[in-house]
Amino acid sequence: MSKPRETDLYPPVKALLERQGFCVKGEVADADVAARRGDDPPIIVELKTGFSLALVHQGIARLAITDAVYVCVPRRTGRTAWRSLKENVRLCRRLGLGVITVRMTDGLVEVHCDPGPYAPRKSKARQGRLLREFARRRGDPAQGGAIRSGQVTAYRQDAILIAGHLEIAGPTKGAVVARATGVVKATKIMRDDHYGWFARLGPGVYQLTEAGRSALAQYRLMPITPQHSVTAPRSVAQPEHP
Repeated sequence: MSKPRETDLYPPVKALLERQGFCVKGEVADADVAARRGDDPPIIVELKTGFSLALVHQGIARLAITDAVYVCVPRRTGRTAWRSLKENVRLCRRLGLGVITVRMTDGLVEVHCDPGPYAPRKSKARQGRLLREFARRRGDPAQGGAIRSGQVTAYRQDAILIAGHLEIAGPTKGAVVARATGVVKATKIMRDDHYGWFARLGPGVYQLTEAGRSALAQYRLMPITPQHSVTAPRSVAQPEHP
C-alpha cells in the first residue's frame, strides 16, 4: 500500500462530520477542514500523515480560532504504533486537542478524545512508590538522566551493604547481617538473590558469590549509612557506568 496523503484523510473525516449534521468544507483560511452546524462555533480538523511536534503546534495555533480543534492522522498497526498513539492522545488531551485516526484500509474513522479542558487524576499508588523509594535512598547515588539499567536504587543499596558485610565477615546468618547493616530485610534479599550475589550454605546462612565480589569491584566509594547505630561494613562504590 502506498504512503497515505493528507488528502486521503479528508473524505472519511468529512463523511463522519456530515453524518453528525455538520456542513463541511476543506482548506478554509488556515484550516485543513472546517465544519459548522447551525450557529454553533466551528470545528477545525488538521490533517497530517503522522504525529509530529509541528502538528501539535498547528493544533494549538487553531485554538485561537475555536475551542473545537482536532488533529487527524492515519491509524498505524502494531503494538509500538498503538503505544505511541496512546501517548500522543494523552498529550493532546492535556493540551485541549481532540484526536482522530483513519484506518486507511477501509476508511474507518475513530475519535480517541474530544477537545476540552482535562486534568488527569493523580495516582496515589505511584506517588507512594516514588516517596517510599525517595525516603529509602541513602544519599544521591544515581545521576539524573542516566539509563535505568544498573541504577543504584534503595534495594540495590541494601544489597550492596549486605554484600560488603559478607565480603568482610564471610558466611553469616541473615539475622546477624540484618543487625550489623541495619537492613531489616537482609535475609529476604539474600534468599531472593535477584542479582546472583548470594549463596545459601545452610539454614539462614549465606555467603557472597563470585558474581557478588565482581559487582562490588565495579562500585566506587559512595556514602551508604546504616539505618541503625551499628558498626558499618566498608563502603562500596557506585558503578562508573550505571
